Amino acid sequence: MMKTIFSIIIWIYWAACIISFFFVVSVLYLFTFPFDRFHTIPNKSLKGLAWIMMKANPGWSIAIKGADLLKISQPTIVVSNHQSFLDLPLLYLLPWTMKWVAKRSMFRIPIFGWMIYMTGQLPIDRRSMKSARKLDALVAPVKRGIPAMIFPEGTRTRTGEIQDFKNGAFKLALKYNFNILPVVLKGGHEAMPRGAWRVARQQRFVISVLDPVDLQQFESLTESKDAVFSLMKEEMESL
Repeated sequence: MMKTIFSIIIWIYWAACIISFFFVVSVLYLFTFPFDRFHTIPNKSLKGLAWIMMKANPGWSIAIKGADLLKISQPTIVVSNHQSFLDLPLLYLLPWTMKWVAKRSMFRIPIFGWMIYMTGQLPIDRRSMKSARKLDALVAPVKRGIPAMIFPEGTRTRTGEIQDFKNGAFKLALKYNFNILPVVLKGGHEAMPRGAWRVARQQRFVISVLDPVDLQQFESLTESKDAVFSLMKEEMESL
């Protein structure tokens, strides 16, 4: 019962935060879209939203490992495992701004969807064969020093374990000689697993940024993808 009441309070708080930041993002978007090609300024404002969302519960602690800005000094695609709705604010706590790939359906959510549109995220329909080609829209911002952020599993895990990776992020990195930067998240599945709305009152979250991977050292797409998967799985097991 207490968990239910606590979760209702948290969701009301989160809703108020999202609505408040919607107005902030809207103003920034209107003033900057003529010259801010990649909507970097509105996007950066979401770091504030992420911080107040994740600091709402004093029973949560967050450890960030290896988040060195030198790791994104080369054109980079960040790949992360996907455990929970909470992965989004957790990844916004990293000390750099990213261009995200998101499900097209998220853009249809009132207020939240409008906000991710104004912050310049890329909508993808996973059922469409054209989605892989749409990833080329990430090339320009990545070359300008804005990392792309892709969940290679495609959707949230149901078990907490890292699921098989799709090819998109790795094809793009190989095609344009971008680094892959693996990030491992732990704690989201325990705090609020896929399909659940109630949140844990006590939870430790870990965001572990591994070293960049140059995919050109591998002989094939499959080999590069499997190598990154193994690195992330080993890190997950060690956390």
